[in-house]
Amino acid sequence: MEKEYFAHETAVIDDGCKIGKGTKVWHFSHVMTGSEIGENCNIGQNVVISPGVKLGKNVKVQNNVSLYTGVICEDDVFLGPSMVFTNIINPRSAIIRKDSYSTTIVEKGASIGANSTIVCGNKIGTYSFIGAGAVVTKDVKPYALVVGNPARQTGWMSEYGHKLNFDAAGYASCPESGERYKIEDGKVSKIF
Repeated sequence: MEKEYFAHETAVIDDGCKIGKGTKVWHFSHVMTGSEIGENCNIGQNVVISPGVKLGKNVKVQNNVSLYTGVICEDDVFLGPSMVFTNIINPRSAIIRKDSYSTTIVEKGASIGANSTIVCGNKIGTYSFIGAGAVVTKDVKPYALVVGNPARQTGWMSEYGHKLNFDAAGYASCPESGERYKIEDGKVSKIF
């Protein structure tokens, strides 16, 4: 049976992983046993995907990203160049903590900027936007824009990745898509 994904000749694809149709795995990347990658993903150069990692459909992983056991990314997630996930809250070289990996969930449509660090055990909300170089130490709300070290929320983003400016009544529109959003009780939702 012919594989339905592309892997560059320098990529290492271990037996026992699942890679969806239309996915591309580029130079010097390693997809390890027990990982699952959805359809139409793009795995950049020098990426490591560890056992148990799950990526949904259409996930973009830029160069030099390591996805460690415990990371789950839903559909349409963007992981910027050289961003970092952790999977142990208190690592020590001399102490084995393989039974203590924390789960980190990146929900649908979220974007994580270049050189960001996501401390394990947190949830990155739907369509949230993590600015380049941010250090995320707690959960991020859906549609939130967070920046800095430690990361702090500075606004809200549309599903197209534009900052939302809410009027006095709590409504905002995406300048690119025209989609409308409402903010109530500190939560943003798209109006259908």
